[in-house]
Amino acid sequence: MPSFDTVSEANMVEVKNAVEQSNKEISTRFDFKGSDARIEQKERDLTAYADSEFQLTQVRDVLTGKLTKRNVDVRFMDVGKIEKIGGDKVKQVIKIKNGIETEDAKKIVRLVKDSKMKVQASIQGDAVRITGAKRDDLQAAIAMLKRDVKDLPLEFNNFRD
Repeated sequence: MPSFDTVSEANMVEVKNAVEQSNKEISTRFDFKGSDARIEQKERDLTAYADSEFQLTQVRDVLTGKLTKRNVDVRFMDVGKIEKIGGDKVKQVIKIKNGIETEDAKKIVRLVKDSKMKVQASIQGDAVRITGAKRDDLQAAIAMLKRDVKDLPLEFNNFRD
């Protein structure tokens, strides 16, 4: 039976490259001269440091620009609150999302069932597997999900015939 998986995964190699490029640009920019502005990465957690909230937004803008150039969807970023870390320095934790959360997966399953297509959707961990009798039905389901699910960066892989 033909099937495919609907997933939401960021390419962590590209995220790492974007962080390195952002740090390189921040170190050479004149408006960051003499400041402690930088981005650190630990697994899926990015931490942006700066001397003021304005500089922190500039650091985040540089990062989003580099992520966009490397074809990493900015919807993967879960931006935390700005925290003061002594003196006038601030930091902000940015988490890179991985997988489809249960609530969002249920919405996708409900959307597929309500569409009255001849496909079935089931939650498989942090992915949603969609199966159907015909390849054309699956392609229609992909088109429908691309059109209707705007708040998640979805990818479709593991297409089996």
